[in-house]
Amino acid sequence: MMEELLAILTEAVPGVDFELETALVDDEILESLDIVTIVSEIKDAFDVEITVDDLIPQNFNSVEAMLALIEARQN
Repeated sequence: MMEELLAILTEAVPGVDFELETALVDDEILESLDIVTIVSEIKDAFDVEITVDDLIPQNFNSVEAMLALIEARQN
């Protein structure tokens, strides 16, 4: 699942080292449009529902945080 998420992220926002970054939102590496694109791709790829309440920086600051969000929504 991590490889698929990394592929989605790299396609959505090329040039970012998602494996190393831990403050994607806080450091303004991801912009709001990037997050909208990423959420849409995650919903399609992993068949999960991400709500407005999930759209907080801590859920999108790192690939690990996004993976945790996906796993939480799959249960």
